Amino acid sequence: GCTNTLREAHRKSIYKTKEAKKIRFYVLSRYMEYLRNYDKVLERSFPGAMRVYRVFADGIRDFMRDTKEYFKIIRILNTPGLGNKFDKLLRREIELYIDMPKDMRKVAPVLLISALPFANYVIFPMAYMFPRHMLCSHFWTLQQKSEFNLLILKDRLSHNRPVFRHLQSQLNFLRNHHLYDCWADVLGKLGSGLQPSIEEILKCKELFMSEPYHLFYLSHNHIFHLVKMHDVHRGWFRRTRLADKAFLLKQMDKAIMREGGVHNLPVDAMRRCCSIRGLNPATLKNEEMIEWLEKWITVSNQVDKECYSLLLHAPILLGYNAPSNWILIYPPK
Repeated sequence: GCTNTLREAHRKSIYKTKEAKKIRFYVLSRYMEYLRNYDKVLERSFPGAMRVYRVFADGIRDFMRDTKEYFKIIRILNTPGLGNKFDKLLRREIELYIDMPKDMRKVAPVLLISALPFANYVIFPMAYMFPRHMLCSHFWTLQQKSEFNLLILKDRLSHNRPVFRHLQSQLNFLRNHHLYDCWADVLGKLGSGLQPSIEEILKCKELFMSEPYHLFYLSHNHIFHLVKMHDVHRGWFRRTRLADKAFLLKQMDKAIMREGGVHNLPVDAMRRCCSIRGLNPATLKNEEMIEWLEKWITVSNQVDKECYSLLLHAPILLGYNAPSNWILIYPPK
């Protein structure tokens, strides 16, 4: 019995020595470090699977953040009270209000299918392989965002020429109108590669308040290309959707001015603002973007609900001959 007691005491004394504690601390710290870096271990062992995991983990986090903010914006807009509730929103919030419904519709099939048993093993790799078509921008890398946004803008800009042709086709209808000469000059300049002045454009504002250029009078084909040009949902009530888009463009312009004007926009926000309004910013200097956006806002300030059609045609009137747009649509061979 005495021997066993001495043996037990000896074991405890070894267990409690400083050396033993250092060893235990070392082992424990290495174990914790291994756990912290386990994702790197997995990435080395299963690089493809981890890339997919990161894309969806980061994407879901960003998507959920913007979804929560979107519903907060909806609550603000639905709060009873007088006045224009959009005056309470930031430019970025209005952009989010426009984009999130499209993003939610696009991502919904992937998220719903992934909830089915074992379906995530199929749908996630597929979505990862075709991110532009199956996922929204929350799930894209920085390189993909740059590439895909240019492709989307290129598709929109491809409808500029048909819209311009529709504007030209109605010129004869205005032959007896007192603004005929001024409008013919504007169209002639656009057709010959020149840029009409803001004063010339605004002088023709009246033409967009009645036949032939008011939204109500535009042909179905003209409306089709306008919808595509502004990336508006192609469902029912296209004229109403276009009017809503013009209203939101004007609200974004007002928000820019509330926040200090175009000069105060961060460069990324400035590029996004140009893209939304139909100008390719990829090859533009900051000064060029500022100048163009200020012209846009000058036109926007003169627009009301009676002439929303003018703002919807502003990408043509202000950017049809922009070199950056032509380079994107017709790249040099």
